[in-house]
Amino acid sequence: MQELNFPKFEYRLKSKENKVSIFDVIRKKFIILQPEEWVRQHCVHYLINTKKYPKSLINVEKELNINGLKKRYDIVIFNSDGSIHLIVECKAPSIKIDQSTFDQIARYNLALEATYLMVTNGINHYYCQMDLNEKRYTFLKDISRYKEN
Repeated sequence: MQELNFPKFEYRLKSKENKVSIFDVIRKKFIILQPEEWVRQHCVHYLINTKKYPKSLINVEKELNINGLKKRYDIVIFNSDGSIHLIVECKAPSIKIDQSTFDQIARYNLALEATYLMVTNGINHYYCQMDLNEKRYTFLKDISRYKEN
């Protein structure tokens, strides 16, 4: 797999029926290793190990309903009160992050109302802080480390 612009982490792989899987510490199971999953796992470990978000507040690959359509988000971090702190949209390294990627995460955020958004393809990372009242976002250099609220 391609080297990504995230800190290295200890990961577990297994091979079965010519398919390689990586262990997901949030879902507590092996997931077939595809380029987007490689990015997602790096991002999860970055959020846990570097940004110090507790595993208990992280959710991965859950379904949500937006205007009657079933969609799946990649990573969500909750605040301790159950509101959503951060939504992360992961793309494979070969996917260029463009306006359509931001449009996708913005649509998800209409339903989820997160304070922060992150978009990554493992090489480039973009961070935004949402102003839900004004329905606009401001780009940030980085996201902050976990702070209990």
